[in-house]
Amino acid sequence: MISSLKAHLLPSFVRGPASSRETLRRSLARERAQTKGEEVRPRLVLASASPRRMTLLAQVGVTPDALRPSSIDESAKRGEMPRVLASRLARSKAETARDQIANDQDLADAYVLAADTVVAVGRKILMKPAHVEEAMASLQLLSGRTHMVLTSVCLITPDDKIRTRIVDTRVRFRHLTRAEIESYIASREWRGKAGGYAIQGLAGCFVQRIVGSYTNVVGLPVTEVVGMLSAEGFPIQYNWLKFAEVDRD
Repeated sequence: MISSLKAHLLPSFVRGPASSRETLRRSLARERAQTKGEEVRPRLVLASASPRRMTLLAQVGVTPDALRPSSIDESAKRGEMPRVLASRLARSKAETARDQIANDQDLADAYVLAADTVVAVGRKILMKPAHVEEAMASLQLLSGRTHMVLTSVCLITPDDKIRTRIVDTRVRFRHLTRAEIESYIASREWRGKAGGYAIQGLAGCFVQRIVGSYTNVVGLPVTEVVGMLSAEGFPIQYNWLKFAEVDRD
């Protein structure tokens, strides 16, 4: 289901970045400021193709109108702190997606939502492992220790106001045996996951204690995202009545 939805929402071609000239997005923002016409349901673009983030949004009744994942360099700069890295990447993803839709007839006036999750032990940042050896090293480092999961969320409104929020969660792993680590690596669940694990999957049994938002560790702090969208006028409850209709059926 998620795969078919992603195929529908993802563009069939890549648009280049918007130029510094006037864009359709800016023109529409000016028109909204000058008129008070009939309000229509605003659109939302998610600057990600993560099935986990799509699932978490769906839990609160939000379905993105399009996906515009950004292919940016996600490596940390020399000496960059985890919180700074997460914030920089989330904003860069949001701005890149915003520029991609700036002249799109269907999406130019959409909200743009982006997020980036970073796992850190102290100042050491654990990126998404590129190969088995890195995944093994990450789990060995996390074994029996507490680590921090930080997700930076960036929301760009239709009139280009930028809102950001960083949410952090402390997670403690129990001691992991070598056999457990090797078996988890063999499952391949670690692939594409910050820190080399997925708390919503098999690795859930590694967690001894969690302090903070669980959905933040999955990849999107739902409570904070809902608050940001609501504060900027996005109708979070738009589809909630449809849930009731489905339940009656």
